[in-house]
Amino acid sequence: MSTTEDEGERSGPTRFAALWHEAEPARTGRPARVTRGQVVDAAVAIADERGLDAVSMRAVAKDLGVGTMTLYSHVPGRVELVDAMIDRAYADFLLPEPDLGWREALGAHARGYWTLLRTHTWLLDINPWRLPLGPHIMAADEAGYRCLIDTGLRPEQVVETLAVVLNTVLGVARSAAAEVADETTEGLDYEDFWESTSDFWQNLFDPYRFPSMTRLWTVGAFDTAATPFDLRIDGLLDTIELLIEHVRESGAAAVPSYEECMERLPARIAEVEETYGG
Repeated sequence: MSTTEDEGERSGPTRFAALWHEAEPARTGRPARVTRGQVVDAAVAIADERGLDAVSMRAVAKDLGVGTMTLYSHVPGRVELVDAMIDRAYADFLLPEPDLGWREALGAHARGYWTLLRTHTWLLDINPWRLPLGPHIMAADEAGYRCLIDTGLRPEQVVETLAVVLNTVLGVARSAAAEVADETTEGLDYEDFWESTSDFWQNLFDPYRFPSMTRLWTVGAFDTAATPFDLRIDGLLDTIELLIEHVRESGAAAVPSYEECMERLPARIAEVEETYGG
């Protein structure tokens, strides 16, 4: 059976192997016209310019000036190509320095994720819960957990807290992308749109029906509110700081040291294998 756009291993032990160990070029026969890295970079460039739906084996081959079948010597199909694209994009994730305090590091990590999503907006179309197990993606995860792992938070709180931060960034990035799309479609930028609604606020808005909004508006709370193009997470970091202080005061069990966890590792592996059938 011939290879098609939709084929390729979607699961199994070998799906992500090429993300870690690129195959050596053949020593016999004609030299490869393109490298795997060039294939992936070309696909990322297409997605950056035209969106993820525009990426196909045929489109990438055309941009590289080679036949479509040439690509299959580097990636089995589009599924694996997209895996490689995602991991390649994550290479652009500017990670925080390891010696920063937790708050500065977590803020830098959030801003790095924001920049990544604004640079490669097609990542917003990817399920964040099923990212490929690639080295750059896992490096980003490691950096994120490192921000919080020694704050005193319980292990599950470290995982949950980072998820809240990243999901917040993801939501703001999606709003920013939607705003760009609407500006293109409607021909009105963010400021012009809200200026066009002045008649509503003057003639239809009822301050008695919406007292909370009225109170906030009268004291200027919306004057400096974040737009879809701002990432403001200081309030979230304040909340996390309160959580960390509370956990430290309560004396909750923090994450064990690396050395302790390495001693537990064989038993943990055996437990997981028994649970999931090896």
